[in-house]
Amino acid sequence: EVQWSRQTCDRVRRQLHLRPLSSTKMATALGTARIFDLTKMLTAKLSTGTHIPLVGLGTWKSARGEVKDAVITAVKLGYRHIDCAAVYQNEGEVGEALQELFKSGVVKREDLWITSKLWNSEHAPEKVEKAARQTLKDLQLEYMDLYLIHWPLIDPPIIDTWRAMEALSDKGLAKAIGVSNFGIKKLTALLAEARIPPAVNQVEAHPYNRNSELLEWCTAHGIHLTAYSPLGSGDSAAMMGRADSTPSPLADPVVAQIAESLGKTTGQILIRWACQRGTSVLPKSVKPERIASNLDVQTWSIPEDMMAKLNNLQQIRMLPGTFLVKPSGPFESVTELWA
Repeated sequence: EVQWSRQTCDRVRRQLHLRPLSSTKMATALGTARIFDLTKMLTAKLSTGTHIPLVGLGTWKSARGEVKDAVITAVKLGYRHIDCAAVYQNEGEVGEALQELFKSGVVKREDLWITSKLWNSEHAPEKVEKAARQTLKDLQLEYMDLYLIHWPLIDPPIIDTWRAMEALSDKGLAKAIGVSNFGIKKLTALLAEARIPPAVNQVEAHPYNRNSELLEWCTAHGIHLTAYSPLGSGDSAAMMGRADSTPSPLADPVVAQIAESLGKTTGQILIRWACQRGTSVLPKSVKPERIASNLDVQTWSIPEDMMAKLNNLQQIRMLPGTFLVKPSGPFESVTELWA
């Protein structure tokens, strides 16, 4: 890793088509930003034999007009994993960023791990390939490294949607396939009938919602767990119907104390916590200094006693999925949704 000088920071920002930082912001950037050594990147081996970079850039809630610069910044800083979804409505801009990166020689397609997700309205088997091809068109790619069923809807039956996902794998449109927001009961049922088992299950995970039982079960069954909303998704309170007063792991005093002890930010502690559990993790930001800071978690560790404290915090699900819970279905209770 290399500490940025002010001159280097200004030069890199010009290359990223960003304005030079003010003196105040520069002081912050100099304290956190690093040029990442790709030989030290943490990865996990999937059941497919491929390796997924543990730290990825999340793009949920990244506004159009901002996400392109965020992706370009992230990749130039060393990110090699970008997480997308059709429902985020910004895949076209992500695609523009990817093409700019490829054409300028920053990376080749095979250097990146690109994930996307099948939205709920496209679960009918005859719709799955069309949806995948639309995502590929938007991203301007020939294949995805990972394609996930975004939510476990039960109509049509999950196995019917999964058969169409398997067909995408057969055709090379997705190198790996998986699921998101699936609990143990649903995964067990899927594994019993799947020809190609899901390689990944992407779920909410942070010290306030550890999902420890699910992580243990997935690990035992060869399914890698990816943690979304690792910082607690504080900017989704209104969208999710949470009270503004809901506690956040990013503001937790225990997290803050550990961060101070280790000379890190609270965000870095939460991201490193996820990495040490063996999960991949998807912090989201459109701010260059925060994007850089979030990646700087791969060459240090949280001591065991501090991990134990983080694993003993209160449990609060920040994204309960209540929009899928109603008397008419698809789920009649939150318990049924997450089973």
